[in-house]
Amino acid sequence: MKKNNPYFKYAALTFLLLVVLIIPTIYFLGMLKQDDEFRFSHYTYYVGDNTSVKNELNLNTFDSTAFGGIDLGAINNNLFVKLDLNDFNWLNSDSLYILELTNPGFREVEMFRFDTEGNLVYKEIAGTIVGNSNPLKNPSPFFNIKLDGELNSSIVLRIASQVPLKFEAYIFPYSSYFQNYSFRLIIISVYFGIMIALFIYNLILYFSVKDKVYLFYCFYILFIALAQLSISGHSFFLLGENAFLYEISIIGFTTLSSIFVIPFIQLFLKTDEYVPKYEKYLYLIPISYIVALVLRVLGVIEISYSIMDLNGLILAICFFTIGIIAAKGGYRSAYFFLLAWSFLLIGLVVYILHNLMIINLGSFANAPLLAGTAIEALLLSFALADKINILKKEKEKEQIDKLEAVKENERLIKEQNIYLEKMVKSRTEELELTLKNLQNTQTQLVNQEKMASLGQLTAGIAHEINNPINFVSSNISPLKRDMKDILELMDVYREKGKLEFSEESKEEIEELEEDIEFEYLLEEVDQLLTGMEDGAKRTVEIVRGLKLFSRVDEQDVKEVDLREGLDSTLILLNSTISGRIKVNKNYEEIPMVECLAGKINQVFMNIISNAIHALLDHPIEGREPELTINTSFKNGFVMIEIKDNGIGMPESVKEKIFDPFFTTKAVGKGTGLGLSIVYTIILENHKGTLEVESEENVGTVFYIGLPVNQKG
Repeated sequence: MKKNNPYFKYAALTFLLLVVLIIPTIYFLGMLKQDDEFRFSHYTYYVGDNTSVKNELNLNTFDSTAFGGIDLGAINNNLFVKLDLNDFNWLNSDSLYILELTNPGFREVEMFRFDTEGNLVYKEIAGTIVGNSNPLKNPSPFFNIKLDGELNSSIVLRIASQVPLKFEAYIFPYSSYFQNYSFRLIIISVYFGIMIALFIYNLILYFSVKDKVYLFYCFYILFIALAQLSISGHSFFLLGENAFLYEISIIGFTTLSSIFVIPFIQLFLKTDEYVPKYEKYLYLIPISYIVALVLRVLGVIEISYSIMDLNGLILAICFFTIGIIAAKGGYRSAYFFLLAWSFLLIGLVVYILHNLMIINLGSFANAPLLAGTAIEALLLSFALADKINILKKEKEKEQIDKLEAVKENERLIKEQNIYLEKMVKSRTEELELTLKNLQNTQTQLVNQEKMASLGQLTAGIAHEINNPINFVSSNISPLKRDMKDILELMDVYREKGKLEFSEESKEEIEELEEDIEFEYLLEEVDQLLTGMEDGAKRTVEIVRGLKLFSRVDEQDVKEVDLREGLDSTLILLNSTISGRIKVNKNYEEIPMVECLAGKINQVFMNIISNAIHALLDHPIEGREPELTINTSFKNGFVMIEIKDNGIGMPESVKEKIFDPFFTTKAVGKGTGLGLSIVYTIILENHKGTLEVESEENVGTVFYIGLPVNQKG
């Protein structure tokens, strides 16, 4: 019984489909019986080259007669048709009526009304190239008809068409027309809604299961739905009310649907398995449709429509044959396919019977075809859903087989994993402890080595520079004094020479003074002495800064003025800062602080250096780089605030800046230990506080707090 459940389920779905679609269709078709009393049964006409009628009605020109409707095929000339309102004895002279033609593809339909004398009174025009003459968006041409004792009962229509001339004419009371129009609009809206829903549903399935059969199917039902809209005339409005596009849309959309239906049928009915020899010939069908489309575009109307009708017959025979072969082979989806195409053929047969005027469906002629294509699309969607169930069962069986094979391995793996997890956990704890100890030891070694190297370097530089610069500084003043005495002696010689020397000697001396530019030489000597004195003073200042920064002679905890350490750091970094960064120093009065001066200077060096790199390596357009240093005294702590207006740091970087070996600089430009060392010196060595605030594109601030007394 379990095996039969799917069949019962889909049989129930099919029955529900019949109830939902067939019964409303029968109801609407039953409503069409009233159309018989509104249809013109007698048509007189002629085909002519003239594009309009004369101002007088000439009944002798209408030499041909048709009953029930007109079917002339494709003609190049205008068709002139006369309808007689006297065919309807129930018309009231005081009522408004609507005259409608059932072919929505006519380019121009011009209506002429005459008076009782046969003179033209007025005319009205409708059609696909007329423009906004159809406020109801009704695809079929229609006209307002009012009975008047002064008007002739004859109505003349001029029809110009690029589609086959086949139509019926109806006259409705005003209210009945809108009721009829509403029924048709409901049918086409429900139909297109169903088809669009199926298109979206199967497109979603394609993206879910990645099976191309759903992709081909959803585009097949989309274009077959658009083809039905073209038959009913509603695609005219979807195509921007372009007459030419609409005229070729029936064949065009049918051609597109044939392009997608062939690969869909190949995958759905497994033609490579059931009809492998004939599978490749299926592509002749879309090729034939393309030929029909090309002929239609070129204006060969009659032949293109004939080819399309023949293609439909061939396609139906081929698909039914393949479906029967697949069903005989035990392929379950083939039964759904045959059932779906049966409904489509029923709708197609009813539509053809109407075209042959064997039955009359009135203005609802395409309703059976709409119902047939909708039922076909729904049943094929059920079949595709059933295919998912088949694939699901196959996968479930495969998974069960694999599961049995995996269970034993899983048991063994679990036992092994428990043992390995214990080993890994134990080993991981040992490695984490070792790594932590190694990082602490490495940080301490680097810190000590860096401080020792920096102290030795700065002490050596200060010592080596101090002696020669002292020699230079001490000799500049005597040198200036001696030069002053020499110049005074030269002035005496020059004055005495003017009195004692001969004219010839004076001329020689003057020539020598001019050759050596004596006056300029005196000025240059004065400038050189002044420059030497300034350079010596600057060098002395740098040496003093080095000594203050290194604190070679103060490696123990001593009281120091932190402002001197800040100034000495700025002096050492002056070559990087000068002219490029604006430095703001806001020093408040602060007490002396007990600290390791060398280490504290190292803190200042690391933080200020990082600020300089942030300002110079990542400049912000339109913003002057600024470095601000503030000092203050609060609650027994000396507070140092070092602030820059650089690019700042994101939160993810700020959380890691004090971690050892973390750096944002390029490889080879930073060790990642600077701020880690700062953290150790401030918090561990001096029991101080260290905080950082940063905002992207605003800047970064470091807050350093040091207790005045370390012992307290």
